[in-house]
Amino acid sequence: MDIPGKWNDVLVHQTDPYNAESPPGALASQITPLDSFYSRNHSSIPHIAPEGWRLRVDGLVDRPLELSMDELRSRYPERSVVATLQCAGNRRADLIEIRDIPGQVSWGPGAISTACWRGASLADVLADAGVQPEAAHIAFTGADVSQQAEPPQPFGGSIPVAKASSSEVLLAWAMNDRALPTAHGAPLRVVVPGWIGARSVKWLKRITAQAEPSDNYFQIEYSILPAEADPHRVKQADGITLGPIAIHCAILHPGKDAQLPSGPTEVTGFAFAGDDRTVERVDVSVDHGVTWAHADLDPPENLWTWQHWRATLTLPPGETELIARAWDSTAAVQPESLTTVWNPRGYANNAAARLHVTCRP
Repeated sequence: MDIPGKWNDVLVHQTDPYNAESPPGALASQITPLDSFYSRNHSSIPHIAPEGWRLRVDGLVDRPLELSMDELRSRYPERSVVATLQCAGNRRADLIEIRDIPGQVSWGPGAISTACWRGASLADVLADAGVQPEAAHIAFTGADVSQQAEPPQPFGGSIPVAKASSSEVLLAWAMNDRALPTAHGAPLRVVVPGWIGARSVKWLKRITAQAEPSDNYFQIEYSILPAEADPHRVKQADGITLGPIAIHCAILHPGKDAQLPSGPTEVTGFAFAGDDRTVERVDVSVDHGVTWAHADLDPPENLWTWQHWRATLTLPPGETELIARAWDSTAAVQPESLTTVWNPRGYANNAAARLHVTCRP
């Protein structure tokens, strides 16, 4: 399996399919190094020869297309966007501590990363194909065939036409000023900023304009079920399909269960609002939420990236629980309790971040 450098510092949960999250140090930078960028896969990583690859654009379009990589790069202007991608299962490990979630990857807070992406605007390609008025959704199909699906099928999903036609959505062939790595979807992937990573389909081979959302297994799998539901015995209508990411934050420093001197301590982390929202405020507490300190918050690079924050807090001797919560530009705030967001697939955990530390007198 060709994953250069991936074994050095990331937390590897599985090797086949390869699933690994970024370490805290990598998450402290605005741009995540390629070798530390998180990976979420549902099958073995496919290796596709660029010279034989073709992208099909079909469905409810006036002019179906079949494009080679050279045609794609020469036919459409190259565009770029700095965007944060996040797995829908990020911070699932916290939910598992509340109640077990069998068969799911126990992600910590590192199933999130930010890169500078370059490629063609999906909107330009769709305009060239001529999307018909009755098309309401744009579906994507990758080359990675997953045995986890029932029945086995390529990974896929869809987004509404309105999102697909937005200028920020790219068909990316480059990442952090390098050719898109095989591990991250080469030769081409979709990048859907502000939405769960599952909609940014890798190893892209087909784009289909259609009246209804994708019926791909993973379009349906990535949905929130009621807490009492059996995930193996549900209907599509039982879940809320995931798209835009909800406001959340993470504490990067100090580390989990750190041993620290009491007194003034710098606490740092990141927050991410998702969709086209920004983080407006981050609060941090050392007294179980009785009082809150406002953190210093970096401005966003654009609408599609995380924001880093920091606060100097006076930690008392003994055991302390740090709590951080973020607010977004719609005034939405993270819920306080994990129990309110627990669900049987462990998706979309945006409860307030909590971290246990011990301070010496």
